Amino acid sequence: MNNSELAEALATGLGLTKADARRAVDSVFDLIADAAAKGEEISLNGFGKFKVKDSPAREGRNPATGETIAIKASKKLSFAPAKAVKDRLNG
Repeated sequence: MNNSELAEALATGLGLTKADARRAVDSVFDLIADAAAKGEEISLNGFGKFKVKDSPAREGRNPATGETIAIKASKKLSFAPAKAVKDRLNG
């Protein structure tokens, strides 16, 4: 499912126009991204948590040449599903 399909399902389920549903979907993802950029944890009850994690600088290898390269420190966004979502996935 992509953003457009999610917006269409939301529009159908709630009786919204597709344009309004698309704006709502885009707004939710923008809010999540903004909170993550601030380093905040995003907890959605019954769905899961998004957390920002630091990935330290490290050495790696170029797979084509085998040459050692420096990989910069970065941040990544991780997701941990809630128990209800895990239960749905595992039947």
